[in-house]
Amino acid sequence: MAYAIANTSTVSFLDRAAAFFTKHREAHAKHSLYVRTMNELKALSTRELNDLGLSRSSLHDTAYTAVYG
Repeated sequence: MAYAIANTSTVSFLDRAAAFFTKHREAHAKHSLYVRTMNELKALSTRELNDLGLSRSSLHDTAYTAVYG
């Protein structure tokens, strides 16, 4: 028995491609912000980190939370 499936998708190929590139552009922007945040935190002295209530071992978590929520 054969079945026919009608594709009634209203999203065109160009719409899907645009969404794909938009998603990757946003991901790249967030990653760039994460790297910049990490570099700024790494540049702080231990005393400055202590003043902020941070330790060197928590920098990755702090930067990740700041960028990605």
